[in-house]
Amino acid sequence: MRLLVTGGRTGYLGRHVVAAAVAHEVTAVGSAECDVRDRGAVEALVARHRPDAIVHTAYVQSDRDVTATGAAHVAQAAARAGARLVLVSSDVVFGGRPVPYDESVPPAPVSAYGEAKVEAEAAALGSGPDVVVARASLILGDGESKHERLFHALALGGEGALFEDERRCPVHVRDLARALVELAGNDVSGVLHVGGADAVSRLELGRLVALRDGLDPGALRAGRRSDLPDPGPVDVRLDSSLAATLLRTRLRGAREFL
Repeated sequence: MRLLVTGGRTGYLGRHVVAAAVAHEVTAVGSAECDVRDRGAVEALVARHRPDAIVHTAYVQSDRDVTATGAAHVAQAAARAGARLVLVSSDVVFGGRPVPYDESVPPAPVSAYGEAKVEAEAAALGSGPDVVVARASLILGDGESKHERLFHALALGGEGALFEDERRCPVHVRDLARALVELAGNDVSGVLHVGGADAVSRLELGRLVALRDGLDPGALRAGRRSDLPDPGPVDVRLDSSLAATLLRTRLRGAREFL
């Protein structure tokens, strides 16, 4: 399989996807090679490499053009080239509720980033039938993620607190990368939730990382997302049971992989 990975040069998840695809012919692309906001550049890139599948991991949380418009450009180019598309999306397309979200629940974002991800999903799913939108949650596990670096800083005396009321389904970056490569090579289509098996708070997640890395979990202070003036999604648990039936890759929970 010829696989094109956007964000595969310097992106955290993208680099792991490239590593997981060692058995395939992989082209890793970063912003230096192609600005996804430039439709012509995306078209030229895809025409040049003629991939069988594209795993689109590239995004910038604060830049709607990269996250939404860039995804639309990649989706359109993939459809024109007859390439399968795996779009990485996020649990922030939901607003939060006390019941887990399965794939049948319509998105209802409460943040600008969530809105951009919903736009990206719509563009991908509307571009053709050979598309899968993979919604993940917090991505970490190798010690190098932004989440783990933050937990380390706070455990070593940094200012700040971790939310004890926020619930997410963190996924190990290597599990997710393997799942995305698997999706690039199969015929699953539509939306698929690929969160980890455990629903945990930010505080519990931080304490698990601290224990793994020999730091004091008691040094991590608790806060409440719901106390913020604009809390965003608080309880956003992904029901990933469908992925467990469709994929060979097992998406472990944080309590296991940490």
